[in-house]
Amino acid sequence: MTDIIHLLPDAVANQIAAGEVVQRPASAVKELLENSIDAGADKIQLVVKDAGKALIQIIDNGCGMSVTDARMCFERHATSKVKKAEDLFAIRTMGFRGEAMASIAAISQVEMKTRRHEDEIGTCISIEGAQVTNQEPVATSPGTQISIKNLFFNTPARRNFLKSNPVEMRHILDEFQRVALAHPAVFFSLHHDGTEIFNLPKGNLKQRIVHLFGNNYNERLVPVEEETTIINLKGYIGKPAFAKKTRGEQFFFVNNRFIKDPYLNHAVSSAFEDLLPDDSYPLYVLFIEIDPSKIDVNVHPTKTEIKYLDEKSIYAIMKSAVKRSIGRYNISPTLDFDQETGFSNMITHKAVEDIVPPSINFNPDFNPFASDSSSTSGYASSPRNYEAKPSAKNWGSLYEITEQPIVEQTSIYADETVLETKQKQYMQLHNRYIVSQIKSGLMVIDQQMAHERILYERFLVHLDDRKGASQQSLFPQTITLNANDFELAKSLLDDIKSLGFDVREFGKNTLVVEGVPVDLGSSNINETQLFEQLIEGFKNSQQELKLSKRDSLARSLAKNGAIKAGTSLGQEEMNTLIDELFACKTPNFSVSGKPIIQTITLAELDKKFEK
Repeated sequence: MTDIIHLLPDAVANQIAAGEVVQRPASAVKELLENSIDAGADKIQLVVKDAGKALIQIIDNGCGMSVTDARMCFERHATSKVKKAEDLFAIRTMGFRGEAMASIAAISQVEMKTRRHEDEIGTCISIEGAQVTNQEPVATSPGTQISIKNLFFNTPARRNFLKSNPVEMRHILDEFQRVALAHPAVFFSLHHDGTEIFNLPKGNLKQRIVHLFGNNYNERLVPVEEETTIINLKGYIGKPAFAKKTRGEQFFFVNNRFIKDPYLNHAVSSAFEDLLPDDSYPLYVLFIEIDPSKIDVNVHPTKTEIKYLDEKSIYAIMKSAVKRSIGRYNISPTLDFDQETGFSNMITHKAVEDIVPPSINFNPDFNPFASDSSSTSGYASSPRNYEAKPSAKNWGSLYEITEQPIVEQTSIYADETVLETKQKQYMQLHNRYIVSQIKSGLMVIDQQMAHERILYERFLVHLDDRKGASQQSLFPQTITLNANDFELAKSLLDDIKSLGFDVREFGKNTLVVEGVPVDLGSSNINETQLFEQLIEGFKNSQQELKLSKRDSLARSLAKNGAIKAGTSLGQEEMNTLIDELFACKTPNFSVSGKPIIQTITLAELDKKFEK
């Protein structure tokens, strides 16, 4: 019987490795950017076409490579960063496995031009599917230029599983932002399909955050800094007032390497305890400097997971440092013990001579024991229409009770959750609930959740028929988003217009909102805030609930556009709200699946009164 175990050909082995290392275009972008950083570049340009499917090009001014190194870098396990096993415990470079370039070359068409600063001429290498097709000398600038074309051209199954261009581009932006944040002293630029997305000059960390996320982030940042014998911690956290409902602005870096660590994230969240609701996430960009011998980065192919020698101590340091910054920079609620708040509303700006002291008037002839036969008989004969008779001195007017008409209650259908609202009178409870009498007792409706359900079903119809009406704003509002949110908004623009928004692109990362959906009403609408909340709500629905794009948009706008608890409603408004609620397909449950309507039976009320 012949032997059946044999070595895989290099091309096949590289394709297998590529499945772990290069999962999508963003993975290749990450590996190439980190190689440029390791090469000592202080100027890196990224050019992307068709969200990386057609072209990914990196141009840097790093150290470059010799002819031999240029050819060797595409071999598996070929690296300049690790020479012996002990080096794995002293890693400070981004790359060290020696798999990225071989994996990329196995599934794409690669052209690389490179030249060392001391050389007069460089090298050009072309590779297709792990096979070198051309190598020749070339005149090029110092540094390295790598062009990756037609990613996954020879693995069609992987290419078919790629998402749409907007989705893949957002993943590229995520990887670009992480590398750019970790190295603020390096110039970065990003172009997509001929449009400049980022142009990041050299600067400090705070400047880099502002350049990446927008000028309005300048006032949101609070510095964090702590030096211990275990770790050195520095960076910024966001003020609680600017926390968002979605994750995405939380960044941990260990020795300048971006990592994902739920345990340390819990440390930061604990520091914000009692300052943020459970479903809000603060911004943070935190850098940990630690002895490489006390961590293990060789855990996962993407190198975003790290094992620590003393994880609990790092957790405690992280939590206390963030808490101290919150207190030091006065961003937590404080009490002023020097001010007596009980008298704060009694301060007046009138002159002393204009203040009239209060006086008390009374009737010295009043006898509380004197009987009034007319008033007594009036009370006994008609308790509902009782009216106190005023005394000669008008003392009785203090107890005057105005006669209120008795509202006749109308009947309801057999299903007591369906109301006949003709002449129906409702009562609003604490500006949050609508209460009505039904045959069996009381019915209580949550006004905010009811309005959310109405808007949600209405917006779903608009997304289907593309006929959402728009109410034009008196003054168009300009909205500047960060690059990631802008790409998301562009991909949703047609659907957003279907909902009733009149919005268009207006330059780099900027939109102009000229109208909002008529369904949201016209009072006190902040177009900028509404649109930003729409994008945030959409991302939250996509992350947490994995809903479709259509449902996520309708849900987000309904939640942000609905009347809020605390809004006073008139009788006609309550009638309309109830009518529209029971015209919905699912009137009993909110868009979050919670009950909108609760009934309290007479039996339950009797039990409360121990009858």
